[in-house]
Amino acid sequence: MSSVPPVGLPVVDAMTPAVLVLPGPLTRDEVTGLCEHVRARLAAGGARAVVVDVAGIGPPGLAAVDLLARLQLAARRAGGGIRLRDPAPALQALLDLVGLRFEVEGQAEQREPPLGVEEAVEPGDPAL
Repeated sequence: MSSVPPVGLPVVDAMTPAVLVLPGPLTRDEVTGLCEHVRARLAAGGARAVVVDVAGIGPPGLAAVDLLARLQLAARRAGGGIRLRDPAPALQALLDLVGLRFEVEGQAEQREPPLGVEEAVEPGDPAL
């Protein structure tokens, strides 16, 4: 039994970016392969970002900072970026300390209030 192929373009979910899971502390030799992997995912998909799951990266250190900086550079050269998933507070603090800013999955963008939060208005407040 055969079916008729659907008419039109295939359905592509551009809102779901590719996910790269970092398994743990990585060696310097693995960094180049991961950068190539990020470039390939950005080229193959239609997404503008690759989500990098850093939950299992281990204790934060300069090796983690170097890896994330190189992944971000590779993604930017490919016309996209990376977004971090599940970074430890210590890793976020270290990235802030060295001046690297990454978009973190699940956080509101800068100057954007979190979802579901409304400002309270008192009855006597003047309208803005």
